[in-house]
Parts: sequence; structure tokens; C-alpha cells
Amino acid sequence: MSGVQTRSVSDRDADMRLDRWFHQYFPGLGFGRLQKLLRTGQIRVDGRRAKAGQRLNAGQNIRIPPLNDRPSADGPERPGVSAKDAAFVRGLVLHMDDDVIAVNKPAGLAVQGGTRTTRHLDGLLDALRFDQEERPRLVHRLDRDTSGVMLLARHRVAANQLGQVFRSRNARKLYWAVTVGVPAPEQGTIKIPLSKGGGAGRERAFQDAKAGKRAITLFKVLDKAGTKVAWLVLWPQTGRTHQLRVHMAGIGTPILGDGKYGGQNAFVDHPEIERQLHLHARELVVPHPGTGRDFRFVAPLPAHMEQTFAHYGFEPAEGLMDPFPRD
Repeated sequence: MSGVQTRSVSDRDADMRLDRWFHQYFPGLGFGRLQKLLRTGQIRVDGRRAKAGQRLNAGQNIRIPPLNDRPSADGPERPGVSAKDAAFVRGLVLHMDDDVIAVNKPAGLAVQGGTRTTRHLDGLLDALRFDQEERPRLVHRLDRDTSGVMLLARHRVAANQLGQVFRSRNARKLYWAVTVGVPAPEQGTIKIPLSKGGGAGRERAFQDAKAGKRAITLFKVLDKAGTKVAWLVLWPQTGRTHQLRVHMAGIGTPILGDGKYGGQNAFVDHPEIERQLHLHARELVVPHPGTGRDFRFVAPLPAHMEQTFAHYGFEPAEGLMDPFPRD
């Protein structure tokens, strides 16, 4: 950075210590150098000399002398996360509070790395620290090709609480899917035991009535275009690998774009329909770790599914988001 700049304290940073603020936005500025800049009056708050431990108020102006660090507009550029990737992952944020961050994961982005996966959500989480010293933590997963809402814990206590929620299956996870063909009946429960196999990067699930693990999916057709395609809401009661994809293919109505489990039957021949998986984690309801009350997170559809919905005349409505009776 060349020259002096002035930055205003945001509402998000109110009551933060000045030294913490610099650590957040200028992580390369060492404590000793920060103290020297404060002692010599080169750093000021609202035009006055400042101390490392003083608390900031929203709207205050911080004078920043020339530094070697270059901050981003929205927060620090963390080691290992480029400015481009930081802007990308911050653009996925749907909701953020002191305890959780909800993001809308795009299709094609893996949640964690592997043998042939170098760019993944877990590797970008340093860019979502914002005002927290702790790195956000993954508390559940989505398949690489599935888009939709994912929840991150912003600190260890929230991660422990949410981990218990997901392990106990108390999270209400609703997915939207477009299938090739219309299930009959149009509402029901799929109970097909599943096993998995394949090596790293080639993981695959399959029906296994003898040795497979229990797998249950609730489904309901929300709309259809004749007998060609249908828009469904799915609620997995268990969390097996590729469960929704194998279950829908297993009843003869594969998810649109899922060539892995539906083969050629998973595609429609139309230039306006993308050959991508049409499976989206639409809604997540969990007890909020800060309040204990149910909190609902909703992710908008990805572009390829929006295009398919428009082509077939499917019109999402708020009233369709709670189709299954609660116990």
C-alpha cells in the first residue's frame, strides 16, 4: 500500500480492540511494529493518538500509515487464499452471525480435498474468518456436484453443538431435484439399503439388500411436465453416500443430469437443458447454537436449474417449502 489511508469502523467491528482490528485486516503487521506506529502517533483514531487495547466504535475513522500489507475491501487476505478466491468464497455467504456462517455452495466445488482435488471449500475457509480468530469449521457435507446451503461453525463450541445435531439426524434437510420421469406414486418413502465402493475419487454407492446399510428418503412431487420430467422435494432420513441419487435412479426416475447413476436415461435432448446434476440443497433447519431456537437457511437455485425451471414452467413458492408433516 502506498500513501496514508483512512478506514471507517464497520458495525461488525464495533467494540473490537484496535490491535485485534489490525491483526484482522493487516495480518502481516507484527505486534512490535504496530506498537511503534502507535507510540509515534502514525496510527490515529478520529484524529487522536490511540492505544492497542482501546475499543473501537462503529463509524470511527482509523488513520493507517503506509504499510507493506494490502488489505482487501471486505477483510484480510489470509495466507494461502488469493484475493480472487477470497472474493469468490465471500460471495457465497447467505447468512453470518457470531456463531454460524451459511453459504450457497456451487455445483462442482468439492467440500474437501482429495488425491486429485486441490481447490475446495475447506481450503478457502480462512477467507471467512472476518472478526473471529478461529477458522470456520465444516459440520456437514455436500457432494461435489450438488449445490446448495451448507452451514459452517465459527468457533469450537458451535461446531460441537452442530456436530451433535447432524449426528443425531435432527437437522431438517430438504433438497430440490428434477427427475427424468415422474415417480408413481407421487409421494412416498424409499427404503433401499446402500453400500459403497470404489477408490479415492471414484466413490460409488449401490443398492445392496443383503449387506447394505439402512437408507431412507421421503419424496414428494411438487410439479411435473407431462410424464417427461418432475420437480421433487426430497428429505433424506439417513445420510448415506449419494443416497438421493441412487434412490431416485432405483425407482426408475433418475435425477436429471446424473449420468453416473442414471446413464443415458438421466438426460433429455433439449438445447436449453444443461447436462448438469439437478440436485440442490434448498433448505436447512437446525437449532441455532447461540439461541437454541430453530433457524432456517435457504439457498437460491443455481443458474442451470433456474433455466430448467423456466423452460418447464415450474414456479417455486414459499408455501411449497414445508411439504412433509412434522412429528
